[in-house]
Amino acid sequence: MRSLRGLVPSRVRRAVSVRLALRLSRRVSDELAALAASRRPIVVGPWLGEVGYELLYWIPFLAWFSERFEVDPSRLVVLSRGGTASWYAPFAGHYRDVLDYVSPEAYRAHHDARVREVGEQKQTRITAFDRQVVARAAADAGLDGAGLLHPSTMYRVLQPFWWGHLDESWVHRHTRYRRHAAADRAELPQLPASYCAVKFYFNDCFPATEANRAFVRGVVARLAREGPVVSLSAGAVLDDHGACSVAGHGVLDLARVGPPARNLHVQSAIVAHARAFVGTYGGFAYLAPFYGVPSTGYFDDASGFAPSHLRMARSAFASIGAGDLLDVRSVSDIDGSR
Repeated sequence: MRSLRGLVPSRVRRAVSVRLALRLSRRVSDELAALAASRRPIVVGPWLGEVGYELLYWIPFLAWFSERFEVDPSRLVVLSRGGTASWYAPFAGHYRDVLDYVSPEAYRAHHDARVREVGEQKQTRITAFDRQVVARAAADAGLDGAGLLHPSTMYRVLQPFWWGHLDESWVHRHTRYRRHAAADRAELPQLPASYCAVKFYFNDCFPATEANRAFVRGVVARLAREGPVVSLSAGAVLDDHGACSVAGHGVLDLARVGPPARNLHVQSAIVAHARAFVGTYGGFAYLAPFYGVPSTGYFDDASGFAPSHLRMARSAFASIGAGDLLDVRSVSDIDGSR
């Protein structure tokens, strides 16, 4: 027997999805308008999820919120991890780091608990841990009665795109993309004048096989013959992405420079000043184009990533004049490393 869904023509299902999405968008816009009109400080976050979603969806969503509702940057207190304050400039005036309030071990334990409870990494609802961290950050910032803009709001709005009911224009409707400002080189560890940044790690599209380890060694060896290589493949482990060693070949490993609460700040600053970025295809591969730096991401299993994210990344980069900076390749493409 055919399912009820199969009895409804696809054009009708799409029309219904569009109507429901528009209704949801209006409802969330009303909520955000009320939050903006309150004139209270607003704690934004905490962001505890993947770097890719943060760069491609969460930060642009907040930039849209700030612009659409004319929210003064002084009212926004961003709560994220790894020292990512510069990613939220200039629309957010304040930043607090989750890793200043909890240890990396506690952070990881909460991540694992959320995956067990919710069934995924995505922050589709507010947890007790979220409320605990928000309360500590609000107290630390001296905020009384602050509002909260949690990532679950963004997930509610953008779900029609991730479900495949609407295209990239739906995301653009609720986001503002822009290039990121690079940190001053004076803030960084001593670096070569010109270098390639690399970050290989294992994920669903780049599994931890001996063939992939050998592939990484080959890529890094070729890059090292062309010039200095700076590795970002180790450091604080806060999610499910295991690092892939790239030791040898004269590679400079700076991933562990600084405390965990500054880890992503240092890594993004190094990427921003690199001549190119090469690594695993995943969320981190999206970072370089936001700085105007070419990025090459490799995958082994095409079924291990959602094509919708790649389409959105290409559309986002095209909107800021960086459409040619993201190159995604299969490991079967052995024609060089960039």
